Amino acid sequence: MTPLSGRSRAWAELLRVSALVTVPGDALAGAAAAGRPPGRGTALAAGASLCLYEAGMALNDWADRDTDAVERPRRPLPSGRVAPGAALAAAGGLTAAGLALAAAAGRPALATAGALAGAVWAYDLKLKNTPAGPVAMAAARALDLLLGAAATATAPANARRAVRGALPPAALLGAHTLAVTSVSRREAQGGSCLPPLAALAATAAISRAVAGRPAAPGRLRACAVTGLCAAYGATAARPYAHAALNPSPQLTQRAVGAGIRALIPLQAALAARAGAVGTALPLAVLLPIARRLSRKVSPT
Repeated sequence: MTPLSGRSRAWAELLRVSALVTVPGDALAGAAAAGRPPGRGTALAAGASLCLYEAGMALNDWADRDTDAVERPRRPLPSGRVAPGAALAAAGGLTAAGLALAAAAGRPALATAGALAGAVWAYDLKLKNTPAGPVAMAAARALDLLLGAAATATAPANARRAVRGALPPAALLGAHTLAVTSVSRREAQGGSCLPPLAALAATAAISRAVAGRPAAPGRLRACAVTGLCAAYGATAARPYAHAALNPSPQLTQRAVGAGIRALIPLQAALAARAGAVGTALPLAVLLPIARRLSRKVSPT
């Protein structure tokens, strides 16, 4: 992999590009939950999700620039490698691009993307350091899966049914995100074993829920769901356990990174559970790519 130049690396760090591979799976899992094959609307939803995710990353660092100057001075904004105004402009431009892509997929998709954008901006600007912060982030991730369902169904009546059908997998994805976000609140300071322990318990509960309640019949589906749930647990469980035993900033950050990467096998398991094994297995291939990218640019 070619090394990044100084300016490119600064923006890659600001936008957490190593975590981008965890985003398209939301739209694909949403399409599977809607009972439809991925199509043009799914691609537009994935593009909108990527834009809104990156908008959230840029806005997050803009909002945290004073805190990061003390706790993480090497980050792009406090180090001076990216100007605060440029980060804020990027957040605004990416949000507009995400909403435009969602609009091209239809009014239901735009409405869902609007709610998602609102959750992202509310989290970064107001809710991050409040008790509602993890809930807001969980809602954002759940809405991202619902965006995939709404965009794939396209027609308003179909989209409403698709969104209702996608609520259970969206809730599971949100539960995972709630656990990861709760751990991330201590990643700069460390010092608490309770969030990683809770995240470990949540991982086990989510795996059980996904594997134990099939939405589509078939031996291949069952094998795929079981294997993907195992991959999900293997990705997240050990780093959570290490952080619980030694809640240092370094191990806590590793646990957060592992939790982010674990989204990929969870998305794939949700897709397989809905019967979209052909979507799930290629999606799972993104996991080793995410691991490799995270060695270059931190996802947290």
